[in-house]
Amino acid sequence: MTKLEDGSEKGLKGHFKEDFSHRTRIGLAPRSGHVDRDAPYKRIAIEEAWTFPALVKAQVEYLESGEAPEDDSLRMAGMFAKMPSLQDMLQDLGELRISHMDELGIDRQLLLLTAPGVQVVRPGEGTALARQANDIAAAACRKYPDRFSACAAFDPRDVEGSVKELERAAKELKLNGAVLNSHFQGHYLDEPEFAPILEALEANDLALYIHPTAPFNGGHYEKRGFFGALGGFPHDVWLHTMGLIMSGAFDRFPKLRLVIGHMGECMPLQLYRFDWMQGNADGRPRPLIDGGEQIKLQHPVSHYFRNNIWITTSGVAWEPAIKFCQDVLGPDRVIYAMDYPYQQSYDEVAAYDRMDMDPKVKKMLMEDNARAVFRITG
Repeated sequence: MTKLEDGSEKGLKGHFKEDFSHRTRIGLAPRSGHVDRDAPYKRIAIEEAWTFPALVKAQVEYLESGEAPEDDSLRMAGMFAKMPSLQDMLQDLGELRISHMDELGIDRQLLLLTAPGVQVVRPGEGTALARQANDIAAAACRKYPDRFSACAAFDPRDVEGSVKELERAAKELKLNGAVLNSHFQGHYLDEPEFAPILEALEANDLALYIHPTAPFNGGHYEKRGFFGALGGFPHDVWLHTMGLIMSGAFDRFPKLRLVIGHMGECMPLQLYRFDWMQGNADGRPRPLIDGGEQIKLQHPVSHYFRNNIWITTSGVAWEPAIKFCQDVLGPDRVIYAMDYPYQQSYDEVAAYDRMDMDPKVKKMLMEDNARAVFRITG
């Protein structure tokens, strides 16, 4: 396939024609640089979306049945299902995806089952679909061991099934982490009944990637045009992450690893204020979450960002923001991601190559941190 630096109109752009009419809308920024094909690091992109036909069918059938609860994330799944070119890219775990990786200079993808995942289908169907997803992802990793790694899907509404599936994913399938598309019909992992899932993640050494989805009861976002990445997505992950911290989850499970994308959904910028305002929630009863138990954290909020939480650069190839986060969190806490196929840009990849950064830190950003957090070898 013709390389993008040669000015070809083939390849990535063509696969979006049916659904997106403008380069900027699909994230293909104007090309203003060249990807270094001899870079002294591998590019491991760790927020790379995929799905499979049975899941899309289950989502759409539930949405159209009239039986589903009001759920904007399920409605989002229905919208994505009507985009055939997008579905072609999401559902391919072979030659098409790898050809795009080659064009963009990506050596390896960490596959994440795309939002809203298995947590919005009919109750009782999610765990079986998660097993199917994990089998498919594991097969792709076995077929292309030098190109793919993957995170395991699970349906948190089925706590017992999730615990068993996470153990199977780690021990039998040898997957590299777990992915949850944030809230599940208005519920979050900080609620006490989901503690066994956090325990299983820690026990099986699986980093948890919390990926955005459409916010619960998000009408006030949608009518302002902030339904997705402009507002609803980051705010929902913010709520999920802070909920976990303030619930004491990382005190109870000190080896639990959490990863959040899009420059940490802007949360690193707020660490000073989080610590300053911690007393607004710390040690006070929160009856909606914990039945009135008073939870006091063992550390300032910033401690958990520097010890239990990693952030990715997905969608933010902006040198000042990346360097700020490396400075306040540590260079070992910031990991490269692209957000394929939703946002992809040849120039974004080239921008990372051009960044004025210590070569050792650049390699940590692009490769080493991903290997360490998600136990990626090869």
